Amino acid sequence: MNFLNKSKWIILGGFIFGVLGALAVNWGNPNNMGICVACFFRDIAGSLKLHSATAVQYLRPEIFGFILGAFGTSIAFREWKPRGGSSPIIRFILAVCVMVGALVFLGCPIRSLLRLGGGDLSSLVAIVGLIVGVLVGIFFLKRGFSLGRSTKVPAIAGLVFPIIALVLFVFLIIKSGALTFSESGPGSLYVNPWLGLGIGVVVGFIVQRTRFCSIGCWRDIFLVKNFYLFSGVAAFLIGVLIANYIAGNFGADGPYHWGFTNQPIALPYADADGGIIWSQYIWSFLSFSLVGLAATLMGGCPLRNTILAGEGDTDAGISLLGYIAGGAIAMNFFIASGTGGMGKYGSWGVVVCLVICLAIGFIMREKEAA
Repeated sequence: MNFLNKSKWIILGGFIFGVLGALAVNWGNPNNMGICVACFFRDIAGSLKLHSATAVQYLRPEIFGFILGAFGTSIAFREWKPRGGSSPIIRFILAVCVMVGALVFLGCPIRSLLRLGGGDLSSLVAIVGLIVGVLVGIFFLKRGFSLGRSTKVPAIAGLVFPIIALVLFVFLIIKSGALTFSESGPGSLYVNPWLGLGIGVVVGFIVQRTRFCSIGCWRDIFLVKNFYLFSGVAAFLIGVLIANYIAGNFGADGPYHWGFTNQPIALPYADADGGIIWSQYIWSFLSFSLVGLAATLMGGCPLRNTILAGEGDTDAGISLLGYIAGGAIAMNFFIASGTGGMGKYGSWGVVVCLVICLAIGFIMREKEAA
């Protein structure tokens, strides 16, 4: 029996993933942010002193678990293949664009589903934007867009990111003075480091074996009419909903409620009179269109690239560096949204990155066509 081709496995894996993502909030992570790859990379950038936003600085052990879980699983199933050389600089730029879009919306595609499963109906606007971005990416894919083929690289290159993940986890455990940790805000809320690592390892195993991807699911539906990945994403959302209700997160004392505004750490915010700030819906849509477009051109969502880095894919590793750089850029240049609303230059950041991604789509397409 082929493990990867059985839809029951990705459904089961997606459901378990969703349950873990929801319960991570009850175990200590910020509300609506049980697992958010973009937010976690932003926090890691802050802990490494790449930005000075004191509320979002922490070494998130889940990221290290994703990498190490994927590394161990790929070794066990003989799928660890050191490779790279597929337009690394372009991937880095696209990764920065993904982070800009995600941090304006305040979440990666995984968190958009966690927000929806936590009653945040405004995330539907962003998910529609994500689909539109994926469709634009498919437009380029159908016309020859390609970042080129990767080739075999020395084993040591494929070991770099698992080693980095392990070293940073050790730094987290010993609370290294070379790093910075938030004393208040979302960065000060976290699960026990060993539990966070364990969650990451389990998710790393699931994603590595099933190829779960919140971008690939939409790409495969529209490009090849394949619903395999989508079934896992749907199961993820169901798992989130069930876990939130069982855990009492929708109860009188719970953090969640159904609605479009005043959700925990999420755009759009209500104005002083409780009315809807419509412009924030527009930018939520456009920012996630940016995420969908850039991630489609890269070949996967932030979580998928994190898993690939654990499998020995150095191009995905370059993407991880782009996520960290993007998190730093978004925070340092007032692009990221926060509890006070959109960043001062959030709209500019989205527009500039959309232009960059469209330019890459056309230029790389022309190069391949030639």
